[in-house]
Amino acid sequence: MPVLDHAWRSTRGAREYQEDMAAVWASEAPAEGSGSVAPGPEPACLLAVLADGMGGHAGGALASRIVCDSFIAAFAGHGGPVADRLRDALDSANAAVADRVDADPVLSGMGSTLVAAAVASDGVVWVSVGDSPFYLYRRGEVAQLNQDHSLAPELDRLADLGRITHEEARRDPRRHMLRSAVTGEELDLVDQPIKPLRLEPDDYLILASDGLQTLDTTEIERLVSAYAPDGAAAVASALIRAVEAVRDPHQDNATVIAVRVGGPAA
Repeated sequence: MPVLDHAWRSTRGAREYQEDMAAVWASEAPAEGSGSVAPGPEPACLLAVLADGMGGHAGGALASRIVCDSFIAAFAGHGGPVADRLRDALDSANAAVADRVDADPVLSGMGSTLVAAAVASDGVVWVSVGDSPFYLYRRGEVAQLNQDHSLAPELDRLADLGRITHEEARRDPRRHMLRSAVTGEELDLVDQPIKPLRLEPDDYLILASDGLQTLDTTEIERLVSAYAPDGAAAVASALIRAVEAVRDPHQDNATVIAVRVGGPAA
């Protein structure tokens, strides 16, 4: 497995509370917040998880923490193919939310998005539910790898068909409504690739909450390109600084996990 450098950064934005949660687990766990991992005994793997909670101050923060903690515990506690472990971990996280709501009905309606990416020797596999984006940066370009489970893609499709204007699509208050989320109920939409995506040296993987989308893809691309040589911590910090610099009075929480792919471990 290649050497991996990772870091995560967050901002509350204009909110008075933080509902995002990020975590990284590895077969040889690095220091919290940033670090590197080289392969140890098989199977070597790095797992990055990001959850964006919903359900109010207490409910959203609790949901994202439950989802992250239970997902990592389930993934780390089971063997087998990485893709199967990701899906099993998602189901465990969903069940954990259901159990908490059953125990405390006041929390009914809480939930979270989830995007999780596992990097191993054969590439990266991910699973996602909701609208938290997962980007690949390669050779100066950024592409979103996962599906968006909000109403935004449908509104954009209607705009492309001429049924509404692109400005109407961009400003529609339903744009951020989720079609699927980790709420303890049946998962309506889950995005997961059929096979791993091969990675190349100097690739970056960017997991984020939707608060990062205050920046358009061109700006994300520009910032990653500018700071990529300086490592994952520099990239994550630059993206969060840029979000804060916009000074959007309605800025949502924004969290970024950046993972830089190096060459093969010595």
